[in-house]
Amino acid sequence: MSFIEFISQPWHWSISGAMIVLVMYLLIYFGQKFGVSSSFEAICSIGGAGRKIKYFNVDWRRQDWLLTFLVGSIIGGGIASTLLASPEPVTISEATVNDLLAIGVIVPQVEKTAGVGFIPLELFNFESLLTIKGIILMVGGGFLIGFGTRWAGGCTSGHAISGLANLQLPSLVAVIGFFIGGLIVTHFLLPIILSL
Repeated sequence: MSFIEFISQPWHWSISGAMIVLVMYLLIYFGQKFGVSSSFEAICSIGGAGRKIKYFNVDWRRQDWLLTFLVGSIIGGGIASTLLASPEPVTISEATVNDLLAIGVIVPQVEKTAGVGFIPLELFNFESLLTIKGIILMVGGGFLIGFGTRWAGGCTSGHAISGLANLQLPSLVAVIGFFIGGLIVTHFLLPIILSL
């Protein structure tokens, strides 16, 4: 078995869990916090947004390691999607496939191009951006994610991984809110939006 074949195969979930524990231990040890949305604040600060908006008037050098992590995530995602991609479609339970079909989302059977099998292309493409459904999902959803992460003081990874590891009560409240919001959107709002 080649190295590429070895790292491309599905790994047990406990390996990811162990790596998250190791990273969180190192971050706590060095007095750092983890969260991707904080890197966007640093990028806006680098771009000069702090001259016009006080919120972005921060010392971005405190988060230079986080910017390195962000660049590494982009490069790692590119490597994973090109060199390590499986030719098989994403495995989704039969119950989920049936639920998606009931609301008009088709699950791809073969992954022929980048991204197929991960996102429903009939919803997320440039043509649907010009529809009411597309505007609500992409523009509205993007705004709510950006606004929500700053209002909640962090994103899902920041609260669910870093905040809970530091035993922060606000992070527990935020994570509970994320799950409740996800359930409401999945079971009530998404079927309404997709019927437009």
